[in-house]
Amino acid sequence: MDTGTHVVMGLALGGLATLDPVVASSPATVTSVMIATLVGSQAPDIDTVLKLRNNAVYIRNHRGITHSIPAVLLWPLGIVAVIYPFFPDANLLHLWIWTFVAVFLHVFVDIFNAYGTQALRPFSSKWVALGIINTFDPYIFGIHVVGIVIWAFGGHPGYTFLAIYIILIGYYIYRYLTQKAVLRAVKKLIPDATEIIIAPTMKFHQWRIAVMNPNQFFVGRANNNKVRILDQFKRVPVPETPVLKAAKKDKNLSAFLSFSPVYRWEIDDYEDFYEVRFIDLRYRSNGHYPFVAVVQLDRDLNILSSYTGWIFSEEKLRKKLDILPS
Repeated sequence: MDTGTHVVMGLALGGLATLDPVVASSPATVTSVMIATLVGSQAPDIDTVLKLRNNAVYIRNHRGITHSIPAVLLWPLGIVAVIYPFFPDANLLHLWIWTFVAVFLHVFVDIFNAYGTQALRPFSSKWVALGIINTFDPYIFGIHVVGIVIWAFGGHPGYTFLAIYIILIGYYIYRYLTQKAVLRAVKKLIPDATEIIIAPTMKFHQWRIAVMNPNQFFVGRANNNKVRILDQFKRVPVPETPVLKAAKKDKNLSAFLSFSPVYRWEIDDYEDFYEVRFIDLRYRSNGHYPFVAVVQLDRDLNILSSYTGWIFSEEKLRKKLDILPS
């Protein structure tokens, strides 16, 4: 989920914790739990700072080790170790329990996004991405804000957020069933599909679709379970040519390939250099595919420039690469 949603979830868990009689009976425990759930709901996303280095490092590592099983166990210990000395009268066990719940919930809800997490590490490096909830879901964010407002106006935080989380469990189940209905519609339309990726959008009834069969890629949208194919591409395997072999050694393209399951590729042969482009087909927006990896190589196959990330115009891409084709 996005940072804002994790923040309101942290506040909500702090409010929910007031239903715990051990927490409610101790002002020090209440205060420390409030701080800990807020921090714990953010801690796994500390790897966002990797974006300051470059997109390749960020793509390879975001929601990786910081969302792994060992991290989920270690984050609460570290957070409690920092907070507890300031609140020595707090109940240590219940402080740890609610901190653990905050960290666990952060990783758990991220699994439902299309981006996903490597939550099974170290047992598996596979990305777990159920694609049911958008990274920012206005309904989830909004109902948390409503709960916080009720709390601010004197409502009981524990019962308020208990009711909200019961509603959200129903919402997640409904989204799951809706996605399954879209999946059935896609299979009916493309019966020989070998891989189907269905991703949510911020619009409640709209879903992004990327499909592969043995010969083609299909890109489309579903609206109210009605599937419409917007683009089709011939599925051409990536050949083992010297240019592509050299391009794959680039850190940006390597990061892209580690992350993207559905893509097409292009090679442009300019007078002085080659340009290799890989295009992720999951994020079609207004007829454009903004998530790409581009590598430029000279005639001796030395890498001149490269980029991976979100690009919404060719002009901006050229600025990133710093080389204009002649």
